[in-house]
Formats: sequence, C-alpha cells, structure tokens
Amino acid sequence: MNVFVVNCGSSSIKYQLYRATDEAVLAGGLLERIGSNEAELHHDAGGARHDRKVEAPDHTVGLGVILDALVDAEIGVLTCIDEIDAVGHRVVHGGEDIRQSARIDDRILEIIRKNAELAPLHNPANLAGITAAMSALPKTPHVAVFDTAFLATLPPHAYRYAVPRDWYSRYHVRRYGFHGTSHRYVTLRTAELLGLAAEKVNLITVHLGNGCSMTAVAGGKAVDHSMGMTPLEGLVMGTRCGDIDPALIFHLARRAGMSLEELETALNKQSGLLGVSGVSNDMRDCLAAAADGNDDATLAVDIFTYRIARYVGSYFAILPGCDAIVLTGGIGENSPAIRRKICRLLHRLGATLDDKRNEAILGGAEGAITADGADLPVWVVPTNEELMIARDTQAIV
Repeated sequence: MNVFVVNCGSSSIKYQLYRATDEAVLAGGLLERIGSNEAELHHDAGGARHDRKVEAPDHTVGLGVILDALVDAEIGVLTCIDEIDAVGHRVVHGGEDIRQSARIDDRILEIIRKNAELAPLHNPANLAGITAAMSALPKTPHVAVFDTAFLATLPPHAYRYAVPRDWYSRYHVRRYGFHGTSHRYVTLRTAELLGLAAEKVNLITVHLGNGCSMTAVAGGKAVDHSMGMTPLEGLVMGTRCGDIDPALIFHLARRAGMSLEELETALNKQSGLLGVSGVSNDMRDCLAAAADGNDDATLAVDIFTYRIARYVGSYFAILPGCDAIVLTGGIGENSPAIRRKICRLLHRLGATLDDKRNEAILGGAEGAITADGADLPVWVVPTNEELMIARDTQAIV
C-alpha cells in the first residue's frame, strides 16, 4: 500500500509518499510560494533533491505539479498515480466535533469548514488541499488527521477557562491545544523506547520549534497542554508571546492607542524571541548573539528556558509520575545548548545531564541525554507527524 501524505499551508504544500508495508519514504518535498510567480518545487526521491520553478497559481494546480513529479520519467517513483492507495491529510482543528482521525466524507468536510473560525489561518488551507486532492484522485480514499484529536482527552478542569460559562456554550471559548499529532507520535515512540505499554506511560512532551508547546501525558493520554484556544498561549515562541496578563491588551489600547488588529499582530508576529531579543525569531541567531554579549538575546533565551521549566514543575504536580521528559521539534532535536539549560533548571528534579550524550544527539538521532540512573530521564525523540498521518490513514483505509 502506498500512502500519500499532504500538509497544506496557505501558500505551500508539504508532502511525503510512504510504502506502508515497511514505512519507507519513497518521495517527499515541498511546493512553496503558491499563488505567486515564484513558485518552486523541492522534490526528494531516490536519494537526490530536484528543484524546479513551476506554475502554481492555486492549490489545485500545485497538487497537480506534485503528482506529475511523482510519475515523472526522470524524477518520479510511480508509473501512474493510481498506485497511490490512500491519501492522508493534516487538518489543524476539529474543535469538539471529532476526537480521532476519520475517513473524509461530507460530514468531515463540514466539520473542517465549521472549525475554520477557530483556525482561520490553517483550516481553509487544509480544506483547499483536500479539495484539490479529492479532485485529482476521486476514487482514492482520503483520511483527515486532526492536530486537536490527541488533545481531546483533556478534562474539563484543564480545558475550561474561568470566564462566564455562556462564552463556552455560545462562542466555544476553551483551550483546544495544537501540535497534537507531534505529541502523539513522540508519546508512542518514547513508550516503545522505554519498553512501556503506551497506555501506561507518563510523560511530559516538549515540542520546541518556531511554535512551541508542552503536553502532560498520563497513561498515554493528554491531560494538560500549554497552548489554549489559539496557539498564542503557553511557552515563549519564535514570534508569539506565550502567557501574558490579558489586561496588558486593555492597558496598551488605552495608553498607546493600539487597535485590536495592531495588538493581535504584535503578540503573534512581533513578540517571543524576536520581540525580546530584537535580533531574530530563530533560536540559533539568538544563541549566537548571546554568545557575542548581547544582553537582550541572553534574556530572550533565559525567558524561553525558564518558561519550559516552570511548565514542567506544574505538570509534575498533576501527573501520577513521570517516566521521562521528551524534547522534540527543531530546537529540541538540534540545540544541545538549549537542552543543557533546560536540564540545569530541572536538576533538582533529577535531570542529571550527560554532556557527551547531549552533544552527540543531533540531526534526527534519538536517545537519552541524562546520565544512567537519573531520577528524571530526559530524552530527545525526533517527531514525525507525516508518519503518524500515514499510519492513521493506513489503519482507517
């Protein structure tokens, strides 16, 4: 069985083609700048990368470009697109309407449309990709894998805000969380690495990239999560502020005359590492600036790691135990410096760092970075959302 995994953004399509029998990646890549005159296809197959300028005025044409590449005589891996047996789609938001991955039909399409108001930057793009793929492959089964599904097990005392209750019933104001597919993958993989049954593992999973989130996992299920109704709540991120006093918004509206639109832009796109450091939203740039003596960059890094340690402490209070802290995402997988700072902050909880292990785990490697016998093991486990989508798709089809 060949499973084609599609992840559509507003101007991009990420994709991978899996052979389900052994989970081998036959091809993958990225089509970016859809809708512009500078669209580019970056296609990986057969151990080689192929870059092409292409015409992609919309997602439908863009998906056609990708399918053409998969059957191309020079760079393709299929003889015809009928060799695609199923298509798995990443969908960001399912709201409270769905708690697991599902084969796409009219009901699922309506759920995705309905919850676009909760994820206006993502669900419409996801829907565009689904529409394009179903048009190109009308006889092939399609499956939606929702980022919010893994977090649907949060109990009401974790997901409800202490606001007027009709805000929840009328306007769906609650914490949903995001990055759920990533947290689910690393939960299952870490349980396997620890030799524990998935339904018995207790973890704190930490996804650190340009977007950052943490999940408390008890008995293999999510019981708390750092992001909220939107991805703005929680940890400090590349350009997002994370937790703030909500009255800050009223203060700036009155004192600075800022509009709601200006405040929303500032908190989502001008804050986080970028806002504090004044240097960059990229952790690598902030670390380099800090090493050169930039105090603002140093502070940005310190706030970033302090917030992670504070969430770990709060999750310790609610979990029945903790088998491991799991770091994943671009920063978690590739920044020994940030991992070192996190472990030092968690030293009192038993996260005794092994410097050699920490420095050695890079570029997709997995393993513990704490010393043997540490009371609180800290693991690096690279995430693989596409593989999780492919597995769900295969299982459902």
